[in-house]
Amino acid sequence: MTKKSFRRAFRDSLPIMAGYLALGIGYGVLLQSKGYSFWWAILMSVTMFAGSGQYAGVDFMASGASLLTTAFMTLIINCRHFFYGVSLLEKYRGTGLVKPYLIFGLTDETYSITATTKLEDDINPKKYYFFLTALNHSYWITGCVLGAVLGMFLPFPSTGIDFAMTALFIVIMTEQWLSSKQHLPAVLGVATTLICLVVFGAQYFIVPALFLIAAELMIFRKKLDIPESEVAEDD
Repeated sequence: MTKKSFRRAFRDSLPIMAGYLALGIGYGVLLQSKGYSFWWAILMSVTMFAGSGQYAGVDFMASGASLLTTAFMTLIINCRHFFYGVSLLEKYRGTGLVKPYLIFGLTDETYSITATTKLEDDINPKKYYFFLTALNHSYWITGCVLGAVLGMFLPFPSTGIDFAMTALFIVIMTEQWLSSKQHLPAVLGVATTLICLVVFGAQYFIVPALFLIAAELMIFRKKLDIPESEVAEDD
């Protein structure tokens, strides 16, 4: 069962590997362009594992931002993980000693696979979640270190690299839209985010948007719980 769980996790992680290696290399190059050695890439990718947070962290360090400012902005950037965690309470129940690592390693991409993948009966879900998280983490570390090393020997401009995470989020949303018949969550999310952006401004829209989206999903929960087959018939 362990081998089957690992093979399934590895198979499901392959698209993430392609993205994480590319994004990690971009991050490593960006870090190197700011004057930080590849040791920083190793340390940050091992202890943080937060793509958007790490990209922002480079600018925080380079600008000399205070610890308080860095902590607050990191909380704002990654507060969406609170909602991820709530939705995975049942799936991560009973995972024992690996639960802290699963929580630490819960990225947007890992969440996307964990929340939507249906596993066969001969696959241990707890082992699958661990292997998936660990594999994705290893891809990210590898990409970050490769990027930092390449940045040392192959200097090239880093302008635009920080847009890589935004591009990845767009790809994830597009994939979920295409693979699902239920588009209401995506429509609510985009509409609410745009409204909050206009009302609260670019610096403060994330938190109110997240809370409003969570409230909307609770309000429309019965409609969202309709099986995919019934949604397809209605269409």
